[in-house]
Amino acid sequence: MEKEILKSIEDSSRILIITHVNPDGDTLGCASALKSYIGEKADILIQIKDNFNFPNTYSFLPHINNSKNLSNLNNEYDLIIAVDVASIDRIIDKAKNIFEKAQNTIVIDHHKTNSGYGKINYIKGGISSTGEVLFDLFEKSNIEITSDMALGLYSAILTDTGCFKYESTTSHTFEIASSLSKLINTSNVADLCYTNKPKNLILFQNYLISNAIFCANDKIAYTLITKEIIEKFSAKDEYTEGICETLRSISGVEIAFVLKETNNGVKASIRTKEIDATRIAEKFNGGGHKRAAGCTIKEKINTACDIFIKEVLAHI
Repeated sequence: MEKEILKSIEDSSRILIITHVNPDGDTLGCASALKSYIGEKADILIQIKDNFNFPNTYSFLPHINNSKNLSNLNNEYDLIIAVDVASIDRIIDKAKNIFEKAQNTIVIDHHKTNSGYGKINYIKGGISSTGEVLFDLFEKSNIEITSDMALGLYSAILTDTGCFKYESTTSHTFEIASSLSKLINTSNVADLCYTNKPKNLILFQNYLISNAIFCANDKIAYTLITKEIIEKFSAKDEYTEGICETLRSISGVEIAFVLKETNNGVKASIRTKEIDATRIAEKFNGGGHKRAAGCTIKEKINTACDIFIKEVLAHI
C-alpha cells in the first residue's frame, strides 16, 4: 500500500492535505511533514471557516503559515490526503464536497474507530499518533527524512503521546523519537509546544477548571464551555486543549469530560483512566481512542449535558 500511496502522490498534479477541525499538534505536524516531502504541488487546508486563525502554538511548523482555509479554497485538486482525520464528519461541508468529488483520496490515520472513507486507507489503529504512522510509511518506502519533515513528525508524536506518557507509547515510538532527535532540537520543540502559552489561555483554563463539577463520588469530573465564556476570554479553539487531561489527572477521577458550545451543537471531549472512552463517544456517533475520544451532540448545552452525563454514569 505504501507504493500505491507514493505513486498516487507522484502521478497527481495538485494535492490538498486536509487537517481535522479544531486542529492539534498531530494533524498539523503530519500536514507539515507531508507538505515538506511533496513540495510545491501540495497545499495544506486548515479548516477555519472565515479568518485564517490556526493554533498559534504551532506556527513554528514549516509551511503552516502559508496554509489554505475554507475562505480561499478552490476545487483544483486531483488528490486529497486527510491526515489524522478520524471520520469524514471531521471535515467541514465545503471541504467535504471537494474530498468526495476528488479523483483520488487517501486517508492516513491512527484512530481505531476510523472505518476508512478514502479510496486508499492507510490506517493503523491504536498506534500512538498519525505522526508515527507517517514516519513508518516514509521509512518503509526508503524516503529520507529531512529536518523540516522531522520537525513536523516529532511535534505530532510529542503532542499526541502527551510527552510520551500515554499508554499507546511503545518502544518503537521512542525509537522513532530517537531517530528524529538527530535532525532537530527536541528540547526547543517541547518549549515551543508547551511553554509559550498566551495569558488569556491560562486564565480561561483556570476559570473552567475552578468551576468544574464533580459527581459519582468524584469519579466523574466535567466542565461546560458556553459561548459567553468563550467571548469573555476571547478564547480560540486551541485554548480548550489540555483541560480534560487536567481534570482526569485528579486522584479518584475515572472519567473527565468537557462540553463546548458551538454553532453546530455541543462538542464533547472525553478522557478516561481505565474505561474505554470510545464506548461513550460511539453512542453519539463519535470515536477516538481508548483513553481519549470525542463526539458532537446536536442539542443545547444544558440538554446535551443531561443526556451525556446519563451515558457517562452508565459506565461507572
